[in-house]
Amino acid sequence: MVQQQQQHRIYILQFRKGEPEQEVACKVSQPKGAGRRVMYYYQDYGSGGGKSGKQVQPRALGLRRFLAMLLLSFLCVGTLFVAPVSFLSFVHSDEGGAAAGAGTGAVATAAAARGAVSGPCSSVGNDSFCCDRTSERADICFAKGDLRMHSASASFQLVSAGNSTAAAEEEEERIRPYTRKWEANVMATIDEVRLRRVVPGDAARCDVRHDVPAVLFSTGGYTGNVYHEFNDGILPLFVTAHHLRRRVVLVILEYHDWWMTKYGDVVSQLSAFPPIDFTADRRVHCFPEVIAGLRIHGELSVDPARTPEGKSIGDFRRLLDDAYRGRIEFLERLERRTARKRLRLHRHRRGAVVPRAPPGPSHADDDRRPRPRLVIVSRTGSRVIENEADLAALAADVGFDVRVIRPDRTTELCKIYRELNASDAMIGVHGAAMTHFLFMRPGKVFIQVVPLGTDWAAGAYYGEPAARMGLRYVGYKISPEESSLSREYPTGDPVLTDPAGVAQRGWDVTKKVYLDRQNVRLDLARFREELVGAHRYLMAGGDGGGRRRPRAPE
Repeated sequence: MVQQQQQHRIYILQFRKGEPEQEVACKVSQPKGAGRRVMYYYQDYGSGGGKSGKQVQPRALGLRRFLAMLLLSFLCVGTLFVAPVSFLSFVHSDEGGAAAGAGTGAVATAAAARGAVSGPCSSVGNDSFCCDRTSERADICFAKGDLRMHSASASFQLVSAGNSTAAAEEEEERIRPYTRKWEANVMATIDEVRLRRVVPGDAARCDVRHDVPAVLFSTGGYTGNVYHEFNDGILPLFVTAHHLRRRVVLVILEYHDWWMTKYGDVVSQLSAFPPIDFTADRRVHCFPEVIAGLRIHGELSVDPARTPEGKSIGDFRRLLDDAYRGRIEFLERLERRTARKRLRLHRHRRGAVVPRAPPGPSHADDDRRPRPRLVIVSRTGSRVIENEADLAALAADVGFDVRVIRPDRTTELCKIYRELNASDAMIGVHGAAMTHFLFMRPGKVFIQVVPLGTDWAAGAYYGEPAARMGLRYVGYKISPEESSLSREYPTGDPVLTDPAGVAQRGWDVTKKVYLDRQNVRLDLARFREELVGAHRYLMAGGDGGGRRRPRAPE
């Protein structure tokens, strides 16, 4: 059975023939009567096209098929004698890795990329499963053999080669495939899935057979917060599945249509096949191998020493480039077409060719190079820059081409990526939106405004990962006078002078005081020094990345 790969791009809807291109938003169909909503996909199929698995259909065993199967059996036996080491293993530990490759009708494979592989599940033989629970962040299980997804019992069944009922009843593992193992409250919201051995007589009958592995993970928990969507989901998925070279089916717990709409382009770079909604899809999907859970390396990080083939955060950036290239080119075509229409309309109204505007004045020092582009990521609600307009004017005066973006949950991720990928510098106040530094190119500048009481989180969650990615990171720690809390609390109050001490009262106090009730009014004279330093660095062609020591308030 030959399984065809398919290229699929999500959230671009189909147009009728002859209909002009236009920008559209992805939609889901409204349910007709009972049932769940169904998302529409626009798919470009590769050679021949195909689905992720083929429906099982009873077929008579003819003489030709029997002879072909007999010949294939002899070939397989010969291969095992020549290469006795299992070529179907995809299991790897944090200490080593694997390189994926697949032949016609074969399971996607992975070979060790860095010397010997070690760990509790370093080798999983056929007809077995193993769970690695040594990480503080996440459990991960590996299974190999005749595996059948049975969502009705929230399990994957490993059909035993033997007939020992006692052995089957004793062998079972349970996992909640989410990467915040240490947070009991959130893990309690994640569905539990069982890996259990069953005898052939008790096994569910296959409805769809796949010849590639499955990776099971959850999009529950903190999904809805862009930081957690990348840190707990997308990056661990990259670490776990990228080496399989898209020859993998993604099985998703707590499936959300909007999540696939938002991250469909990225997901399609990791899997060539449509994802499976574990809960809603009641068909029995059968796989030769299953990875349940994801590996996570740290905050917004990919550690090359712990990934198959030594992949790094730079490889993840290249995956984002590939994921959004087609959509960005589409948007650019629309913009050029719109600009031409506006120009023709303007000329028609004026009745003459519109003269070109004279060139504007040159930048200070007669430097004719383009002005570095600076993007201010604006917030609403809390941690707002109250003098944001003045900040934008100051940055323009220093020599930046300033853009202000205000992303929200409805903003197409590709548009944020496009803006930041083309930028030279980004400014924003500490918060989940700072995750978008991942969209910047190495060597550019990331200035994070650090409000009172957020020093540790700002550095650990965004500053340090940004520096590891190769950005020039600047942490601008505000003074008490730059915080709106100075208007709420008297001078000398511990909230202003001892945020670390206040934080010891617990997370709820920190969140209520420093995250939910604090805005920022920048000291523009002081902040100007950071802008001037960033501008000089960029104009000098700085691309060394790294981290600057955060500037403390004076």
